[in-house]
Amino acid sequence: MPAEPDHPTEERPPLVEQATVRLRIVGTAVLVGVLISTGALAGTVLAGAYATSVDTAFALGSLVFGFGLLGWSGAVALGRGIESMQNHLDTGTGWTEPDARRAMARILGFGLGVMLGTMGFGSVLVSA
Repeated sequence: MPAEPDHPTEERPPLVEQATVRLRIVGTAVLVGVLISTGALAGTVLAGAYATSVDTAFALGSLVFGFGLLGWSGAVALGRGIESMQNHLDTGTGWTEPDARRAMARILGFGLGVMLGTMGFGSVLVSA
């Protein structure tokens, strides 16, 4: 079954607007991830458990990033089928493929932000 586009071609927003919306979704999640990881690592430095906390924070960030990437790709690959199944079964859950992609992009961005924050904090601390 071919996928139908969300909007007709003439009604789609400009490409710059689409890119801005997507960058805002992922960018805010990256920023939150960087702030949370930096704050958490600063707390562990004060507590004296720096060495293992950087490794653990990076591993947790990569785990969240991987979950978001897998969920996003699953939503892209199976989203239309899941929507069709829900319509056929009349479940009325309101789950949609675009909402799932958006949520997974935020999770992916948060994990990326944690990894970037950990690398940045670790680099600054090692060089100091």
